[in-house]
Amino acid sequence: MTSVLELLHTIPNWHLAGLFVAGMVAFIISTVSGGGGAMLLIPVTSSMIGTAVTPPVINLATLISNASRLYLFWHDIDWSLTRYYVPSAIVGAWLAALVFSRLDAGWIQLLVGVFLVSTIFQYRFGKVDKTFDMPKLGFIPLGFVIAFMSTLVGGLGPILNPFYMNAGLEKENLIATKTANSFFVGIMQIGGYAFFGVFPAKLWLYGLVLGLGAVVGNIIGKHFLAGMTISQFRIMLLILMVISGIIMIIRNVNVLF
Repeated sequence: MTSVLELLHTIPNWHLAGLFVAGMVAFIISTVSGGGGAMLLIPVTSSMIGTAVTPPVINLATLISNASRLYLFWHDIDWSLTRYYVPSAIVGAWLAALVFSRLDAGWIQLLVGVFLVSTIFQYRFGKVDKTFDMPKLGFIPLGFVIAFMSTLVGGLGPILNPFYMNAGLEKENLIATKTANSFFVGIMQIGGYAFFGVFPAKLWLYGLVLGLGAVVGNIIGKHFLAGMTISQFRIMLLILMVISGIIMIIRNVNVLF
């Protein structure tokens, strides 16, 4: 197996530094706005290492990031939602890892983008805090679908935020519960990539560097989050959802033609 030192000699230092900084900045934004770190990393990471191998790298970085967030937000987790979300999400992640190299994920990101842009109208530009009642049982099918799609594309932006908001979660509770759910699913995603042979050593190194940057971003972002009101947090959620949606639409509109 190629050693870490041999791998480092094949990768320019600026390349690794760029991934570290990208991870840090993306997860500062992600922490204060309810997610989207993985989605923000997709264009940067794709340009550095290639689109085809980006999903495993970003999902490894996200797993590392979520481990640090679990520590930072442990007391804010709503475990009752996690019990509904995680089991079906694990199944979805494993199945998606199996078909990872066989599907065109462009349509998935395009549809998600449209949904995210629509949230600003659903929440009337931040004037309402809920647009529908989200029962806990609804997190069972939601977990399967979201885990399946995110394993294929490497990040779906803050698509889960409306569902958590409509389940009554805000600020630290939303960040913490979303992190716990993503962490357990992330273990299965990485295990699936490795089991089906789509995660060579070089990608592990990329994901580790990206993830270490994300850990630093989480620590910085938590300090910003503590100073925000619930109203400010909700507005940040909406802004990020719309921006994420627009980016996803622009990057994948070519699947229509």
